[in-house]
Amino acid sequence: MGILERISEIEAEMARTQKNKATMGHLGLLKARLAKLRRELIEPKGGGGGTGDGFDVAKTGDARIGFVGFPSVGKSTLLSNLAGVYSEVAAYEFTTLTTVPGVIKYKGAKVQLLDLPGIIEGAKDGKGRGKQVIAVARTCGLIFIVLDVLKPLQHKKLIEKELEGFGIRLNKQPPNIGYRKKEKGGINLQTLVPQSELDIDTVRTILNEYKINNADVVLRDDCTADDLVDVVEGNRVFIPCIYLLNKIDQISIEELDIIYKVPHCVPISAHHKWNFDDLLEKMWEYLQLVRM
Repeated sequence: MGILERISEIEAEMARTQKNKATMGHLGLLKARLAKLRRELIEPKGGGGGTGDGFDVAKTGDARIGFVGFPSVGKSTLLSNLAGVYSEVAAYEFTTLTTVPGVIKYKGAKVQLLDLPGIIEGAKDGKGRGKQVIAVARTCGLIFIVLDVLKPLQHKKLIEKELEGFGIRLNKQPPNIGYRKKEKGGINLQTLVPQSELDIDTVRTILNEYKINNADVVLRDDCTADDLVDVVEGNRVFIPCIYLLNKIDQISIEELDIIYKVPHCVPISAHHKWNFDDLLEKMWEYLQLVRM
């Protein structure tokens, strides 16, 4: 059975397993197995090349921002109108086939912008050269997820799932977990706050999947099995993200008022250059968080 089939099998088992105190350990085990398979998919045994021709762009400037989104949502138009860089635009999908860089200057800083090829569902599994695209996104200090304002929630959830599957955590802090492997002494768990999901048995189950039999674990927040898996895997990146709801010229003022209340969102029209001032201010605010 191939890796993708095993991943699908585990995801199906997780979906049909009720989440309760009795199943926490089993779900934790499945999450650890899933994470290991995804790592193997991303980093095949025997090594693998870089991001690939046309994808790997040298870092320049003080910060790097990647544009991520499905095809034909306006990423290329946004780059062209923000940075004055020509990125091919057309009324059909997959116009951009390589990473197109640009640079803007804002408040004395040079910010590199990367227009990445449109991803599709299954990108994290390699569809549409998705692994190369998301690999570049992992190198960015800030991600712009560009969404079509007419179908934002549908696309937002799909893209988040693709990035999550590649070890990218959006607008999150690293889990507040102390973790140290040791030579002997078994698994020691210390909890500084009450836990709703993790207990010593679940922690042991997850660590045993990684063949870790001796470790000290300190839970400083109410943590989940996913948090512990992220810490053990050790290859997660935590990147701030702004959701750009593009094509607001196609919606009403009332709809625009609702969009403004959505966290981490900036409504824009890349074509008409509407609301670019708000976008740049938000960009600057989030880049300051990266520096802290």
